[in-house]
Amino acid sequence: MRLLFAVLLSLWASLSSSAQGATFMTNVYGRSFESLNGKWNVLVDWYDIGEKRHFEKNAKAVGDDDFVEYSFDGAMRLNVPGDWNSQNPELKYYEGVVWYGRNFDVRKSEGQRKFLYFCGVSYRCKVYLNEEFVGEHEGSFTPFQFEITDMLRDGENFLCLKVSNVRTKDAIPAMNFDWWNYGGITRDVLLITTPETYVNEYFVRLDDNNPNKIRVTLGLSGKTERSVKVEIPELKLSEEVITDINGRAEFVMTSDEIELWSPGNPKLYKTVISAGDDTVSDEIGFRTLSVDGTKILLNGKPCFMKSISFHEEIPQRMGRAFSESDAGVLLGEAAALGVNMVRLAHYPQNEYIVRLAERMGIILWEEIPLWQGIDFGNENTQGKAIAMYREMLFRDRNRCAVCFWGLANETRPSAVRNVFLENVLQMAKSIDDTRLYVIADDVAEWNDEKEVFEMNDPLIDRVDVVAVNRYMGWYAPWPKAPSECRWNVAAGKPLIISEFGGEALYGVHGEERRVSSWSEDYQANLMRDNIEMFRHIDNLAGISPWVLFDFRSPTRLSPGNQDGWNRKGLLSDQGLRKKAWYVIRDFYDECSHDPALTDGN
Repeated sequence: MRLLFAVLLSLWASLSSSAQGATFMTNVYGRSFESLNGKWNVLVDWYDIGEKRHFEKNAKAVGDDDFVEYSFDGAMRLNVPGDWNSQNPELKYYEGVVWYGRNFDVRKSEGQRKFLYFCGVSYRCKVYLNEEFVGEHEGSFTPFQFEITDMLRDGENFLCLKVSNVRTKDAIPAMNFDWWNYGGITRDVLLITTPETYVNEYFVRLDDNNPNKIRVTLGLSGKTERSVKVEIPELKLSEEVITDINGRAEFVMTSDEIELWSPGNPKLYKTVISAGDDTVSDEIGFRTLSVDGTKILLNGKPCFMKSISFHEEIPQRMGRAFSESDAGVLLGEAAALGVNMVRLAHYPQNEYIVRLAERMGIILWEEIPLWQGIDFGNENTQGKAIAMYREMLFRDRNRCAVCFWGLANETRPSAVRNVFLENVLQMAKSIDDTRLYVIADDVAEWNDEKEVFEMNDPLIDRVDVVAVNRYMGWYAPWPKAPSECRWNVAAGKPLIISEFGGEALYGVHGEERRVSSWSEDYQANLMRDNIEMFRHIDNLAGISPWVLFDFRSPTRLSPGNQDGWNRKGLLSDQGLRKKAWYVIRDFYDECSHDPALTDGN
């Protein structure tokens, strides 16, 4: 059965994106929409009784014999977007069901379609409108939409969501993960208005082999032959084409004046796509990306990845990041460190972060939370991974800052795992083969006889870049002095050390050689030791210390030191810089002055 499933999934993955079609429209922020953010009334459904009692009906007691044991009127109110854990002390650790409800007004018009678009709901949700079931979605970090044109009333409407963040074995992530299990409507909710036929999806990117050619692929919302225009005014480009019978078109636009995007020159071009009464506007950058032996090439030049990771969390607020100002906090601190890349850990983060990074000239690595403990033998889990990865690709494949699609993080090689990830990879490449695919492993081990680090994972040969999480001096003792540690991992390919470091509690000093000191001094010295080791890795193409900020994690239980926080941050939970921050900042500054380690500019 599993073999048959793998074969069928492989065939499915080989289909083109045009055959699959997007499950949501590209670039909602460039369209006509109304925000449904704000205060929503909520019912905390501790025992999951809401479906049985039909909370979605928002019933009222109107007669002498009526009796209703719930009410959204006068109930607790929570901000949307926002997680429930940080908004109410009683919900700090809550894993369960919360029902959200709100009213909104609509004036219906002939020839218009309406869609509910959710940028992110954690983790599962069922959507109801005016007592009717609309649809459901699983996955905290990718968007989804439902058309509600025929379900809307002219005037007041009642929108209701059942949201659950209950962990399950077949989920992604699964039962145990090293970050907070935030629940709720954590990203924007939008009511989108479109004409009958609209531009559903598009993919505008530079040709892999010719930096003067822009390749455009687009699809309309229906199977219709229609005129579509694509304009890039600054380049004086305008192309009008007729879609095929399936509503799709693919063509090339040519210009010898294209200015390439890079960290030192984050150039973006206003791009307008129109079809009939529908117009979508975007800001799109163009760059080339490739691998040459052990080098990662951006715009044909070697680019050493000076990276950092962060979670989608504002530690000072102890809650999910969700706004443009939140994006500025996280990316501003990353930029101050001197990075040219951010690894968005360990899931697709909100579009404000992705788009601001692009404007700031910061390269991105995106991944879905295939993070340890995944039930790789479960066919349902395989389907969820395919869906989530596909949603990530369709949302962000026009963002030139996204240079890496991460396949998985810290998943141990096995027969079922290898087939699972191979299926995800095949599907992903059928949608986007313009990025570099990378896998982050934690199975690099020291070989005492050869006195070298080695790693065995068959997927090394299937990805473009190999990454290793290795916490030398923290979870693993040094086998030799850092300057004597040699690596033979993914020889001939670019290697990124994607996680390293150790924990320190801000303000604790001394004991720079004692692991259990929790001191800033040990953490800083540990960074210096790792940097010394990195200088002797021949195929090193980048590093990404773990992590920018301390972040919340229920698995971190050392009293007085962790208290529910992972303390590996270069900055504390209050945003204060630890000594290790300066060590990494100085190393990145050194890299910036090394002509062999350019930013692809």
